[in-house]
Amino acid sequence: MEKKSGFVAIIGRPNVGKSTLMNQLIGQKIAITSKKPQTTRNRIQTVYTDQRGQIVFLDTPGIHKAKNRLGEYMVQVVNRTLREVDVILWLVEPSTYIGPGDKRIGEQLESVDVPVFLVINKVDTIKREEVLRIIDAYRKLLDLEEIIPVSALKGQNTQDVVDTIYRYLPDGPLFYDEDTVTDQPVRQIVAEVIREKSLHALDEEIPHGIAVVIDTMKERKGKELVDIEATIVCEKDSHKGIIIGKQGAMLKKIGSNARFEIERMLEQKVNLKLWVKVQKNWRDSDFLMKNFGYEKKGI
Repeated sequence: MEKKSGFVAIIGRPNVGKSTLMNQLIGQKIAITSKKPQTTRNRIQTVYTDQRGQIVFLDTPGIHKAKNRLGEYMVQVVNRTLREVDVILWLVEPSTYIGPGDKRIGEQLESVDVPVFLVINKVDTIKREEVLRIIDAYRKLLDLEEIIPVSALKGQNTQDVVDTIYRYLPDGPLFYDEDTVTDQPVRQIVAEVIREKSLHALDEEIPHGIAVVIDTMKERKGKELVDIEATIVCEKDSHKGIIIGKQGAMLKKIGSNARFEIERMLEQKVNLKLWVKVQKNWRDSDFLMKNFGYEKKGI
């Protein structure tokens, strides 16, 4: 039987649950999640395979107005992704009010020539009759192929998303081996886990200005142990003090939380050492952005 295969972009404003949805769809955590906006910076590719074929999901940064070079990079990542996929999932909040951010996305989607699904997230937080009003509001904004209400956090209706996508995908070969879940290098996933734990632990303003670099990562000979050294990069001296914390307490908390998750992912013990370094205004430096894994060449 001919298999179906294709690429599906997950787009939306910052903090609507794109990474949570993607993790839920593929059945394991790959993309980091946080209640803070702009958590996802790069395009993250994950793979869902079953007997029907293969869906390659692309989780994109939230669509927003760029305030620096890093912001411009993130917007370019989204724009490029929209030109390369077979289906677009537009994730929105469960509200009849369509703000300027979503209106801008709607205008952007008018020019794409692939099916657009509206995915209304967090429907577990509202009454059923409200969903119908939200559907009506968005139908007036854009011609949509499908509208699917879900709760990404609770896994409600997420299987409907997969089933519906398959109806729109072309016949074709599998792009990846059946056991592939992501194309992300392990070092990159480890760096993102450390950044996620920093986002969870730190105050509102600091996380936007941090990056994480894996300095070394190697298995210790003769032992089921991985030694990892990583640097958390921030933009201000005052931020460095906050990240380290009183007598190193904050850095220890970030390291402990990150180590727990990395050990679970690698299925072996981890010796994690974290350092903190200041690189002023790195988000406006093409050279530093490239060093920290935000590569413009690929856009």
